[in-house]
Amino acid sequence: MSGLIGRKIGMTSIFDENGKNIPCTVIEAGPCVVTQVRTKGVDGYEALQLGFDDKKEKQSTKAAVGHFKKAGTVAKKKVVEFKYFENEHKLGEVITVDLFQEGEFVDVQGVSKGKGFQGVVKRHGFGGVGQATHGQHNRLRAPGSVGASSYPSRVFKGMRMAGRMGTDNVTIQNLRVLKVVADKNLLLVKGCVPGHINSYVIIQK
Repeated sequence: MSGLIGRKIGMTSIFDENGKNIPCTVIEAGPCVVTQVRTKGVDGYEALQLGFDDKKEKQSTKAAVGHFKKAGTVAKKKVVEFKYFENEHKLGEVITVDLFQEGEFVDVQGVSKGKGFQGVVKRHGFGGVGQATHGQHNRLRAPGSVGASSYPSRVFKGMRMAGRMGTDNVTIQNLRVLKVVADKNLLLVKGCVPGHINSYVIIQK
């Protein structure tokens, strides 16, 4: 689907025509440059490769610099392919936030915040076991029994346990576009999107 690469700026809130306060996320969407046009004849599928956020040439490989020079642009930090783009676009063309309109719905994909090593209560929503009285020591937030006794004498695969949490690819679907600020390349969508401030996000129609 048609889309753009953006950067999460932060959250704010705006008032609608009825005076209702709506929380929203501000995204710097584009401008993105078409860095490659995939075709069925050459690549076996059709897609547009878009680049976002300029990168210093000395921090890029020679292969990457040459790739972006074909599109007549400088090296980019973030490159994403979009399949089934609505309109045809040429190599080197710049696509701006005007791609979106107020009132339409978009899907926003990003990498969620990393939480580090977390227990089962925070990671999986366990309620905790046991009571706080009768000599209870430090087992309030423990997962409880994770296996059986003599049979099967092992822990099954997929058991929900403590471990690393976050840094997952998360897609939030059907977020309404509240406002498009074309002169500043800003997009305001209703609700929250995954990732920390200044992280890259992918906005798709």
